[in-house]
Amino acid sequence: MKEIIGFLNEGIYERNEVIAVSLLAALADQNIFLLGPPGTAKSLISRRLSYAFETKSYFEYLMQRFSTPEEVFGPVSILELKKDNYIRKIEGFLPKSDFAFLDEIWKSSPAILNTLLTIINEKLFRNGQGVETVPLKVLISASNETPPENQGLEALYDRFLVRLHVPPMGEKNSFESLLQLSPTKEQVNLPKGTLITHDEWELWQLEIEEIQLSQETLNIIHDIRFTFSEKGKDLNVYVSDRRWQKAAILLKAAAFFCDRKETNLVDTLLLRHCLWTTNENREEVIKIVEDAVRNSGFETGFSLYEVDEDKDTLENEIQKELYFSKDVYETVKLSGSKKYFKCVKQYSSNYNRNDKEITFYIPAVEMKSSEPFNPIDEHGNEINWVNCNFDKQGVCHIGIERNQNSFGRDRQEIDAFSPKILFHKGDKKSDINSRLVSSLREAVVELMDKIQGIIKDIESKLFEFQKELDTPFILDSTRDIALESISNQLTDMKLRHKDGERLMSLIG
Repeated sequence: MKEIIGFLNEGIYERNEVIAVSLLAALADQNIFLLGPPGTAKSLISRRLSYAFETKSYFEYLMQRFSTPEEVFGPVSILELKKDNYIRKIEGFLPKSDFAFLDEIWKSSPAILNTLLTIINEKLFRNGQGVETVPLKVLISASNETPPENQGLEALYDRFLVRLHVPPMGEKNSFESLLQLSPTKEQVNLPKGTLITHDEWELWQLEIEEIQLSQETLNIIHDIRFTFSEKGKDLNVYVSDRRWQKAAILLKAAAFFCDRKETNLVDTLLLRHCLWTTNENREEVIKIVEDAVRNSGFETGFSLYEVDEDKDTLENEIQKELYFSKDVYETVKLSGSKKYFKCVKQYSSNYNRNDKEITFYIPAVEMKSSEPFNPIDEHGNEINWVNCNFDKQGVCHIGIERNQNSFGRDRQEIDAFSPKILFHKGDKKSDINSRLVSSLREAVVELMDKIQGIIKDIESKLFEFQKELDTPFILDSTRDIALESISNQLTDMKLRHKDGERLMSLIG
């Protein structure tokens, strides 16, 4: 499949996924609708697709309002008409083609569209009194719009399982390369042993049916259906049971051509091309599918929570044993175990106008309160004519009540007092036991080794999952949606290992 897709992509830019999914649809006997403006290689893709098969009778037609059934299904035979038989000469027209491309399909007449519906449903074409079996492997239709509402086109549109958006080229380098080259040839020559035979194609239809939908695929489908029902009319998407069944066939085909017996996460990403109905809801539907796959990502069995718990416990121990957890102030003890700030202040007396010095002691516990209090002297006696109170910034404001002779007392504010900090919070302790430091260092090394082992195991699992999800029908960038959960866990583990280096630097 990879070799075939490589040949079909020759000289075509930014159409890898469109070509790959189109080939898969043809192999799964499903029809395709290409949405995009003129000149985006829709007809070229259709013609190229036929060259992957050994039998490649091909029919192409540009629809318009005045198109007649004769132009698509063949003209009426004059000889037969003279015999009163209404029989078309279908050789070289759609009923005898393995591949057909109908451009601007919604502009066609009801007579053509109704006949197409019968062909798609039953692979039969009623020609006069007889019925012809149609060899059609895939019908590719194209338009720059989805079918208009209330025109009776819903049934036919529903038969095009795969719906692919084909926009103009977006990458600068690809566009410049296109300008430099001569026009892309529609014909490609695949090696004879690579061409798909009709017998192979028929056999594969039976073998695809034997592939099983995995439980994770079923869970994702249920999630998508639930989201659709929640969004209801705002999303404007209806997926019939028949469409879900055909979509399941496409997923099974993707698994089959990757030599698997059941579908996996990456196969379900193909639903991005099966469930949207209009250009307006296309991106939202694609996001719903991708989110469902993303949320069902692989589990590695490793707990990030347990690693964080071990790391946090060790960091707390390092901080507790090696660093000050709060500011340490210069204090003195007067009696018992209580701590005080020694404060020496100058103040003036109105009576003798001489500066005086006072020494008093402020209980350290008062820093936690903003209520006023009186300090004590060196004997532990309260000094009631000195008033203090801390603000919320750790600064103590001091007021002195002064004598004024017969006029009583007044209050003098003196310089505020800020306790002296010996060690700030987060400063490293100096008198640390060397055996304790060695023990903590060993614990960090052990934790980092554990995380490194987990990283190697996750990388190994990621490699295994990448091989398991290898498919030619999904771009690698899209495939990685299914690997996001394990990739994110790998990134998270590497960040934890890096954080171990920070813990080691804390120990020194």
